[in-house]
Amino acid sequence: MLGEAAIGSYALAAVAHLWLGARPARVGVGSEPGASVVRALRLALLCTAAWAAVALITQLHSRPAWIAATLMFDAARYGAWFLLLLLLLHPQRWMCELARWLVLTAVALPVLALSGWSLPHLTSAVALATPILGLLLVEQLYRNASDGLRWAAKPMCIGLGCVFVFDLYLHSHGVLFGQSEPHTLVVRAAVHSLTVPAMAIALRRQALGQRTLQLSHSMAFHTLTLLLVGCYLLIISAVGYYVRELGGDWGHALQVGFGVAALAALAMLLSSGAVRAHLRVFVGKHFFRYHYDYRTEWLRFTAALSADPGSGDFGPQVVRGLGDMVESPAGTLWIAAADGSHFFPAAHWNSARTTAREAINSAFVNFMRERDWLVDVQEMRESPERYDGLAMPVWLASDATAWVVVPLPVAHEFIGFVVLARPRMPLTLNWEVRDLLKTAGRQAGIFIARMRAAEALLEARKFEAFNRMSAFVVHDLKNIVTQLSLMMKNAKRLQHNPEFQQDMLATVENALEKMRQLMAQLREGEAPADGRHGVDLAALAQRLQRSVSSRGRTLDIELIQCVKARGHELRLERVVGHVVQNALDATPADKRVWLRVERCVGQAKITVGDDGCGMSADFITNRLFKPFSTTKSGGMGIGAYESAQYLRELGGNISAQSEPGRGTVITMLIPLIETERPPDAFMASVA
Repeated sequence: MLGEAAIGSYALAAVAHLWLGARPARVGVGSEPGASVVRALRLALLCTAAWAAVALITQLHSRPAWIAATLMFDAARYGAWFLLLLLLLHPQRWMCELARWLVLTAVALPVLALSGWSLPHLTSAVALATPILGLLLVEQLYRNASDGLRWAAKPMCIGLGCVFVFDLYLHSHGVLFGQSEPHTLVVRAAVHSLTVPAMAIALRRQALGQRTLQLSHSMAFHTLTLLLVGCYLLIISAVGYYVRELGGDWGHALQVGFGVAALAALAMLLSSGAVRAHLRVFVGKHFFRYHYDYRTEWLRFTAALSADPGSGDFGPQVVRGLGDMVESPAGTLWIAAADGSHFFPAAHWNSARTTAREAINSAFVNFMRERDWLVDVQEMRESPERYDGLAMPVWLASDATAWVVVPLPVAHEFIGFVVLARPRMPLTLNWEVRDLLKTAGRQAGIFIARMRAAEALLEARKFEAFNRMSAFVVHDLKNIVTQLSLMMKNAKRLQHNPEFQQDMLATVENALEKMRQLMAQLREGEAPADGRHGVDLAALAQRLQRSVSSRGRTLDIELIQCVKARGHELRLERVVGHVVQNALDATPADKRVWLRVERCVGQAKITVGDDGCGMSADFITNRLFKPFSTTKSGGMGIGAYESAQYLRELGGNISAQSEPGRGTVITMLIPLIETERPPDAFMASVA
């Protein structure tokens, strides 16, 4: 059964690779530099087809010569794929040399085996090294591709990556357990056929353009990591082989246990921050002129500062951003207190909390402010003369983990500093590290200053909103006090009049209810929710008429139609009442003040008119509905503004027509809430 499956697998691989490699129209590219790449691709496809054909013959006639030929063609096709990837990459010379020697060794080993030489350890090492190198080249190809070419090269990278990962698993299993898994070996050729559709898609996307290998810090780090992981797997495979051979009856069990332990150790190493830090320093020191990839560091630092802008706790973001640049695992942010008297630790990141304080004008702070220096804590302990004999603060001297103090200046202001712990690996504070931290410190200072300014602005806006609401409330209280004062003045004259006593109780009850509403508005920050059934404007007009009458004045009302308007009843009554009160204040007692309620084009229309002193056009245009603008000697200029704001919130409007000496007409339009058609009896009574 396995033999038939193997025959089908090899036959599929041979036909698929031969079909794609023998069709020039499918592998053609337009540019001349791509000709060598096309030839390398055709060579890789044909070599793979030849390997599958020879393996098929070996499956039918298992002879040593055919087995050796299969292994040689397997190595040759690997070499052809390596050649294609190397042509696409233009890599460093050592990659080309490594690929060449691996392929030559893989081709020579079957020949040596036919001659009687047995080199199992070398064979296993080469078998594992070839897919590792293939994965390394595929990774480099994908990382070096630009955004547009990456889309084109992605299918090819996925197809070849699957082939190399499969072979790595197959050979690792063979090294660890002494033989390849039969079912896995059977489907090997079929899995390798996955490259055919992937390569066809890549060719359709014109993915065979040559790329220049640009070795960045990040790329070198990942490449070296992959190479070290591959070497580690080779070593544990060799050790696992000897453990099995020398372990006797327990050899197989010891080999499995050793493999699991080795993989667990690899996972711990890859997740270790200290190991990554050592590897980054090694890459920066031996592969590049500069230790840091400034573009990457700056993008990472910017991302750290903007990680969670809505949280409000930006201190740990600043400390972590600076710490990650130098592999520091902890730190503390010190910023100036609100009263400007001292600095205090405002944020901690993996560091011990302290209640220490540093005076705003201490010698330590003045030194950093004037010199704009980073303070190397160890250097300050050992060579204080480099810091002009500056005494180290007690809180800093007692911190055994402190490594460097980074100032945070903003223009001519010194807003704080960051104390970073010693990095995960020894790091010298040379000019490059100092310049990086100083520049990042300035950026962090600007970030903190802007965040604090935003908080101050938000607080100021809250106070502004509260003050505005307080002004509205004070204005309404003034009206209530005026009403109660007038009532007390009349009480001395009419205190024994039963009708006056009844009106006085009603007035006090009304004033008490208004004050309760004002207290609720101050406490909750908003007026009560608008009524769902609308405000009966006829009833509202009649209440205002009675209130005006109780003060000895007359308000004529005209109820043209029965309408209900949108809004909250008490607040809307306060708005209309304010307009009526202004009309009364501007009109002598012997002149007329009137209020009309009617429907107008789908809205409720309230008109308040008077025969008073009137207003100028300039006052109406520029001052009437603006806050804190008034013509009254004791007025606050809030009522008209509040009335206009509320009506606009409801979707309505307010306007004024007036001339000096000829009175004023205020028109208020309010959205309607439709109700039933009023009874004819009411309409008849109004008429």
